Amino acid sequence: MARKEFVVDEVQKLMDNVVNIRNVAIIAHVDHGKTTLTDSLVARAGLISKELAGQQRVMDFDEQEQARGITIKSANISLGFLFEGKDYLINLIDTPGHVDFGFHVTRAMRAVDGVCLVIDSVEGVMPQTETNLRQALKERAKPILFINKIDRLINELKLSSEQMQQRFLKIIGQVNKIIENNAPADKKEEWIIDVTKGNVAFGTAYNKWALSIKSMRKFNITFKDIYDKCVSEDHKFLVDKSPLDEVLLEMIVTHLPNPQFAQKYRIPTLWKNGDLTSEEGKMMLQCDSKAKVVGVIFGIVYDEHAGEVGVVRLFSGTAEKGTQLYLASKKIYGKVQQVGVFMGQDRVSAERVIAGNIGALVGLKDLYVGETVSTDIIEPFEQIKHYSEPVITKSIEAKDHKDLPKLIEALRSLSKEDPSIKVELNQETGEHLLSGNGELHLEIIEYKIKNEKRVNIVTSPPLVVYRETLYGKAGPIEGKSPNKHNKVKVVVEPLPENILAAIDAGEIITAKPKAREVWEKLVELGMDRAEARSIFDIYGRNILINGTKGIQYLNEVEELLIQGFREAMDKGPLAKQKVTGIKVTITDIGLHEDNIHRGPAQMIPTVKRPIYAAMLIAGTTLKEPKQKVLINTLQDYAGAVINMTNGRRGQLLDMQQEGENTSITTLLPVADMFGFSNELRGATQGRAIWYQEYAGYYSMPRELLSKTVRLVRERQGDKPDPPTPQEFLDM
Repeated sequence: MARKEFVVDEVQKLMDNVVNIRNVAIIAHVDHGKTTLTDSLVARAGLISKELAGQQRVMDFDEQEQARGITIKSANISLGFLFEGKDYLINLIDTPGHVDFGFHVTRAMRAVDGVCLVIDSVEGVMPQTETNLRQALKERAKPILFINKIDRLINELKLSSEQMQQRFLKIIGQVNKIIENNAPADKKEEWIIDVTKGNVAFGTAYNKWALSIKSMRKFNITFKDIYDKCVSEDHKFLVDKSPLDEVLLEMIVTHLPNPQFAQKYRIPTLWKNGDLTSEEGKMMLQCDSKAKVVGVIFGIVYDEHAGEVGVVRLFSGTAEKGTQLYLASKKIYGKVQQVGVFMGQDRVSAERVIAGNIGALVGLKDLYVGETVSTDIIEPFEQIKHYSEPVITKSIEAKDHKDLPKLIEALRSLSKEDPSIKVELNQETGEHLLSGNGELHLEIIEYKIKNEKRVNIVTSPPLVVYRETLYGKAGPIEGKSPNKHNKVKVVVEPLPENILAAIDAGEIITAKPKAREVWEKLVELGMDRAEARSIFDIYGRNILINGTKGIQYLNEVEELLIQGFREAMDKGPLAKQKVTGIKVTITDIGLHEDNIHRGPAQMIPTVKRPIYAAMLIAGTTLKEPKQKVLINTLQDYAGAVINMTNGRRGQLLDMQQEGENTSITTLLPVADMFGFSNELRGATQGRAIWYQEYAGYYSMPRELLSKTVRLVRERQGDKPDPPTPQEFLDM
């Protein structure tokens, strides 16, 4: 029998013993050694040779991952281990570290109960280290820490034994600060990283050895032994004494929770709106495999033979071929045609997937990441929220017109696999607009369309995605329907920052604008009670309020008013960019008594026009996306780096010096980052490493606004000057 099929048989048997299961993600900043570390566990499970571990990077099976030497998407593998006389099943997810692929990390956190945080001892805690750990803690995944590449501290930085230990303490302190600020209050003390607890190890994944306090005692190794052997580069001694897989496995088994234990505190957070005293609530808290099925789809893989394959974490029940499951977002049932487990690149068929495990479901149609699947109709799980937003757009067309259907299908399947990309059709030009998290992100998507989906495409240069917002208040402004039989008056104003922060944090359920908990939360944040109870819609970061009283036929046109509001928010009046952070209040409505005169063609423009006019009167501006950029270089080049970033409208946030090295943190507009890496290499003669992370949208300087608006409008084929309020009122 083939090795992988044999492993699946082992995995199937081990699924039943929930106490000996661990669901773990390996997380880190880019190039800190996650995939190399994972190799040692894969080798221990017998899937690759121990000699190749650390070099094969078996979880980077994608062609582009191998070519670029980075992880682009999460990879799942289920591995069986014998440890101290007991059998354990570890469902492992190797996640990306590059900021452009952060969504893969976010959704993996929904599936796991614990994370192994990997940190490069030379670089320390980096922006993506912090982002990924924060996300894990938000999803209630318990951390352990592996400090990697410690041989570099000795051989490259020439640190003494005492200096190395100080470096470790600094890294542990920074990690604990993040844990203290983000972990659940009742778990902080337990989850704090401490050498004496044994939940931190250090070593070198590439050379396949590691040490923790427990292994040092067990194998009788001192810190001086490590130091001396690293200096003499005798890694074989350390591998024989304290192999990485042994130390890592001990940490995972001892310090990370099994699903039954973890679900008791994870389910109340992930299923906030569910009733924990219900049958489903109780069975999920117990991780009961004999109960009804409840799970979350946290990933989608597109298989050319099987179609959409849902990667699922089951919280209760057992899924097998023929299981009927309810899809919460679609409000329909689907039948599971096949189940399986992932072995990195391969999906291998299995008989069943049991509560507390990660597996594959084939046969469910039109899935999306975050979908709740269940035997019965239940309250859905919290949405999986990504901290970043698409900030760069390219237009994309099929080179040959007959390939258009293939392009549409390719974009559809890719946006399923990677929900952080956004695809829109430009109705005026017929071209597709593809938005992503950065230049690399879009490059990878283009590569997949050309080489995996076999579609020849033509793309435009990358364009920045802006947002429109207000800096004033205006109204009531009246709009009339094209037939002049209906009228709507609106007031527009900016939403307070605390309400926007609550929407971003997921504290306000935008899908249920009229729910009691929504208006209660808004009242708590300072909104007038009558206003909060009269919300029609929450869309993006915008709110529509019905400020009218006793209007006849209002219930018949409510959906059309909401549709008009949403269309206005999708394309603002200034430059047809999405609108963010505004409150629209309908103060008065006049409706024709005959419903034939108040259909979509009449009511939608009646709402959009006064919103646009009021926004322009109030004062509309653009917000631009910015990236937080960390640049590590030699002290001699620090001045040149600061001059270069200042020339790109950079805002210096922090500057740290350590020996000859300088670390510069700056805030840079995405619009000024094209060609950044080449200029940085020139300014530092190639002696700089830089990292970036999404920092949010910021108001554009007034002096650049007019020029940017004209450029965006011309690019879209509109006349350069934005419309006046009167243009919308005269229609």
